[in-house]
Amino acid sequence: MAGSDQINVCESKKVVPLNTWILMSNFKLAYNLLRRPDGTFNRHLAEFLDRKVPANVNPVDGVFSFDIVIDRSTNLLSRIYRPAAPETEGGVPLSTSFNLLEKPVSKSDFVPVIIFFHGGSFAHSSANSAIYDILCRRLAGLCKAVVVSVNYRRAPEHPYPSAYDDGWTALEWVNSRPWLQSKDSKAHIFLAGDSSGGNIVHNVALRAVKSQIRILGNILLNPMFGGQTRTESETRLDTKYFVTIQDRDWYWKAFLPEGEDRDHPACNPFGPRGISLEGVKFPKSLVVVAGLDLIQDWQLAYADGLKRAGQDVKLLFLEKATIGFYLLPNNDHFHIVMDEISNFVRPIPNCE
Repeated sequence: MAGSDQINVCESKKVVPLNTWILMSNFKLAYNLLRRPDGTFNRHLAEFLDRKVPANVNPVDGVFSFDIVIDRSTNLLSRIYRPAAPETEGGVPLSTSFNLLEKPVSKSDFVPVIIFFHGGSFAHSSANSAIYDILCRRLAGLCKAVVVSVNYRRAPEHPYPSAYDDGWTALEWVNSRPWLQSKDSKAHIFLAGDSSGGNIVHNVALRAVKSQIRILGNILLNPMFGGQTRTESETRLDTKYFVTIQDRDWYWKAFLPEGEDRDHPACNPFGPRGISLEGVKFPKSLVVVAGLDLIQDWQLAYADGLKRAGQDVKLLFLEKATIGFYLLPNNDHFHIVMDEISNFVRPIPNCE
């Protein structure tokens, strides 16, 4: 069935929680409506179908949020999530006033700053999409962290390297904000993302290698990588769990430079034209792979590439997980991953 864009509904319903199945099936239906055979994309309809939520300076689940434009030349916006102040009166946190939004996070405690890049295969979703607003709020609360969710430019209107450029701009912005510094007068920065966001994490970290900006760790959830060769998992899982090979090919063609194939380093970082990381001081990585994601072979190859280059990498392989499992807390895999991320961003004694 390689090359088909039809999903085997019965196969996916057998193993996926109902709420997740409904969510991902709705995404699949919408995504099919938005992609055009000529490589263009119905952005107006995409914005209409994407359920968005505003930032909220009143704490929700112990976290408040606000939006800020960090680069006016590209209208690059980020949504900032911060844990609310401790309980004040009656056990209920008071509303956060605007003049406290950029209050220094801490002078003595280690406070992680997680720069988050949403998924959507470089074309879909945004920092104010409801599913990512909820996810970033959870990360801020569970990790006791500040989360900076980046509303990067999307393909096909803004192909490679626009998303990477926006990611780099966000990293420089975070590193330059005194109010995001905590223990030892440093911003303790982590990069995180799912799907295309995981891909952006790798490429922003790669740029940072040559800078003076220190990234403490990379978190890649089902990162979107690929290559020219068809792998065993692509053939075996094509059409079965929400995504098809044909889908993936369309998104890569929309994102990569015109005329490039899937062995471009943006798609295949450890492929024939990839950049070696041997001897490079690269951040430690947590790579999460869902066993029912058809591009899992490329994700596993990425983790193996880091390991072969002598880098510090932890691979978390969840055999029965599908794409998007981390969006809803209705499965054991969700809780396992949230615990792993929380532990990953904690300081190592005597090292931070």
